[in-house]
Amino acid sequence: MTEFEENPRQGVIVYLYRLRNSRQLRKFGQIQYISKKMKYVVLYMDQADVEGNIERLKKLKFVKHVEPSVRPFLRVEYSGSEDGQHYEMTEEDRERFKKIKSEAK
Repeated sequence: MTEFEENPRQGVIVYLYRLRNSRQLRKFGQIQYISKKMKYVVLYMDQADVEGNIERLKKLKFVKHVEPSVRPFLRVEYSGSEDGQHYEMTEEDRERFKKIKSEAK
């Protein structure tokens, strides 16, 4: 049995002229979301394939614009989370929380 290896993935936003062609985008990656109003599709694909797929997507006639997601390159660790420091509620926060909780009942 082989071990599971996690492939780094990246999102790509593809703006279209018409949504009827959106089904053809399945061969480039997994369709995560389709916006009917704004006419765009969010695709997820392996990070190694992103550059080549973007070039192929730009050549399609029904594609208006293609943008890669920058989320994989953003820092998600914050200074407080490394030290084990977490947010602690103050007395004022506790009072507000109790008040909101009692009003909800």
